[in-house]
Amino acid sequence: MAPRKHFALGDRVTHDAYGLGRVIVVESEDAVLVDFGARQERIVQPYTGMFTL
Repeated sequence: MAPRKHFALGDRVTHDAYGLGRVIVVESEDAVLVDFGARQERIVQPYTGMFTL
């Protein structure tokens, strides 16, 4: 089993589908809201395709 990913407020991230963004809300251990510029997306565990820069 892969370790759980953790993101913090202000983290710069990249997502396979949405591109570059910044975490603007940490809802819980299981969800974050990311501003990708043109759109905001709620991303949930296991954060597939999203990585910290």
